[in-house]
Amino acid sequence: MKQKPNKIQKKDWEAVDSPPLSNDILNKMRPVKELHPDRPSRVRGRQKLPIKKPVSIRLSPDIIEYFKSEGNGWQTKINAILHEYVRKHTVA
Repeated sequence: MKQKPNKIQKKDWEAVDSPPLSNDILNKMRPVKELHPDRPSRVRGRQKLPIKKPVSIRLSPDIIEYFKSEGNGWQTKINAILHEYVRKHTVA
């Protein structure tokens, strides 16, 4: 079951009575790209400042596993740790 978004009240969420998807309904479904070919597949919004640069880096599997187990924002956490390291090791 899909999670209720925080901005929707519980009573409104529970009031929606969605019928089960029958085979007939599923057979009529078409991909959005097929029905709207001009729609971009995904558009990313403007990045917050400072703008970060994408890089490819090889990390040990245990490092990746640890940070991913911490949940969303794991790459941001790695970035913050590296920022702190640089701050501590920069001669003023």
